[in-house]
Amino acid sequence: MSTIVSVFDRNLVRRHRDRAAAGFGAHDFLVHETAARLVERLEDITRAFPLALDLGCHGGEIARILAEHPKIGTLFQCDLSPGLAGRAASHAPGRTFVADEEWLPLAEQCLDLVLSNLSLHWVNDLPGTLVQLRRALRPGGLLLGSLLGGETLKELRSCLSEAELLVEGGLSPRFSPLAGVRDIGDLLARVGFHTLTVDIDTLVVHYADPWRLLRDLRGMGESNAVAVRRRTFLRRATLATALALYQQNHAGADGRVPATFQVITLTAWAPDPV
Repeated sequence: MSTIVSVFDRNLVRRHRDRAAAGFGAHDFLVHETAARLVERLEDITRAFPLALDLGCHGGEIARILAEHPKIGTLFQCDLSPGLAGRAASHAPGRTFVADEEWLPLAEQCLDLVLSNLSLHWVNDLPGTLVQLRRALRPGGLLLGSLLGGETLKELRSCLSEAELLVEGGLSPRFSPLAGVRDIGDLLARVGFHTLTVDIDTLVVHYADPWRLLRDLRGMGESNAVAVRRRTFLRRATLATALALYQQNHAGADGRVPATFQVITLTAWAPDPV
């Protein structure tokens, strides 16, 4: 019997990403920024990577940055969402496919490099996915990834929780449980990676009002997909109270409100041959 707990509704994650695909370019600032920071890590590495995979490719941001990069031979892309994979395909014609990070169609020791930018925080069986990636990497291969950490959207989380208590008298699951740095490091070591680096960047984005943050989250495909979420829509009164609290508690002197995104970045190597 499987012991994997389905924290996320993966079908809903895919639908959210499909829905976001058409207008993704208007909301992809965070994915662009983290993709650029992830690729920068390659500058400190002297070796080349003949065959690489961008796992959870969104709109093809990594492929765009890596175009004609001297250290990368051939780059493949895949995404859970057919809509986003289709959007990304122009950056890797004939080398883009749809795949679920939890069930990867990868042969053993077929890749030299895996990059994954802001997708792994939606995976239910993260240890299982990391095992698959380690097996798919050749000895001495590299995994470079980024995912959202537990401090992400702390302002919105606190305001929505307070609003639900005030208006409805209770709380419901509206946010994804996100991993911490120690959790990620322990998982990587447990599945057989070595020479690990796991660190945190905190990106704070300022918005004219909280509504614009909500539009960006929807436009990035980052809406709530917790499996045990409440199946009814958020009450208008609860949302209005939450947004008023956000403005009241977090607005700066200029009236703009911050939104925190905690990005965990991992660097991990597959073992060299004995």
